[in-house]
Amino acid sequence: MRMPLKNIICSTDFSDYSNQAVPYGIALAKKFRAKLYMCHVIDLSAITAYGEIISYPGAQQNLIMNYTHKQLKQLIGEEPIEWEPLITIGHAADEIVDMAKEKNVDLTIVTTHGRSGLKRLILGSVTGRLMQTLPCPLLIVRSSEPNLASAENQEMKFKRILVGCDFSPDSVLAFQYGLSLAQDFQSELHLAHVIEPPIYKDLTKKPVEKLQDDLRDSLSKRLTSMVPEEVYNWCTLKTTLLAGQPHEELTKYAVVNDVDLIVLGVR
Repeated sequence: MRMPLKNIICSTDFSDYSNQAVPYGIALAKKFRAKLYMCHVIDLSAITAYGEIISYPGAQQNLIMNYTHKQLKQLIGEEPIEWEPLITIGHAADEIVDMAKEKNVDLTIVTTHGRSGLKRLILGSVTGRLMQTLPCPLLIVRSSEPNLASAENQEMKFKRILVGCDFSPDSVLAFQYGLSLAQDFQSELHLAHVIEPPIYKDLTKKPVEKLQDDLRDSLSKRLTSMVPEEVYNWCTLKTTLLAGQPHEELTKYAVVNDVDLIVLGVR
């Protein structure tokens, strides 16, 4: 059931928010003995982010490259992992996708402010583009307030993992990753399906109460059937049915149950 993680990209723009992805990259590289690619995409239109302004483009680019490499090395510190800097110029999402393909990456890690929950996260420009085009899974770290976390004091823990399932091939693949991570981290695994009422109305002439009971029974059995028997030998697994808008219900469930990681299949 384990999904291999041999090559990992961790992307940062050096902001306090973005750097909070770094401890996750380091911890996962240690856990899976993977190679960590520390990625920074240079945006020459925001030149002041790299210190003093240089009048000559060639010298300016060299200065930025040197500054970027030093910053990435400082973020890694003395961590005993295999890592390599990836520095390029262009549009962040497109460059990250190209590097993920070139390096045969198994996981890409980025940070989002996530101030409006899962819905806004999915609609974010760079994050949304990566979700649509990356050839590998994307780990999105929801950042806290700046300066509250660093590579030295932020602990990565997946005590409870929530997998959202709509029974599509994408969500089945997400469930396989959720199982793999739960096995590696000895996590409690929650498998949830969200019933969207408008989707199921007018499917039958049965009374509404009877329809709801039959539907919930059918969906519950379908969720349970996805889980191999041997999983119960090493994992605490809970299946649940929710009702409403998926992004709202999954977010509320994650908060109430103190979930550390949400796994979704996106198509």
